[in-house]
Amino acid sequence: MLPRNKNLKQAARELRKNMTDAERKLWAHIRRKQIHDLQFYRQFVIGNYIVDFYAPKAKLVIEVDGGQHFSEEGKESDRSRDAYLGSLGLRVLRYNNHDVLTNIDGVIAHLTDEIAFS
Repeated sequence: MLPRNKNLKQAARELRKNMTDAERKLWAHIRRKQIHDLQFYRQFVIGNYIVDFYAPKAKLVIEVDGGQHFSEEGKESDRSRDAYLGSLGLRVLRYNNHDVLTNIDGVIAHLTDEIAFS
């Protein structure tokens, strides 16, 4: 069972209510077991983090990154976060907002391949 900070439960609820356009678009393609019959959860608390999407059966986290992730501080934060999630046996896939919004078919194809070959 994954560690979960219960203090983040309300924040995760708020994030689910206020998803970005990119998150909403990706969610429309992965919800209801559309990819390899995997159940995904959105804005899921793992440890002290809220991940964008999580598929427990595949031990997979998907992050949809906006501009703040491309600064040096953002990159370092992401490295720490990914290392922590990796230490729990989870794999993290990252897609940027632009790719999700303009090339959703490519993102879904990549995601499908990554799941199939893992």
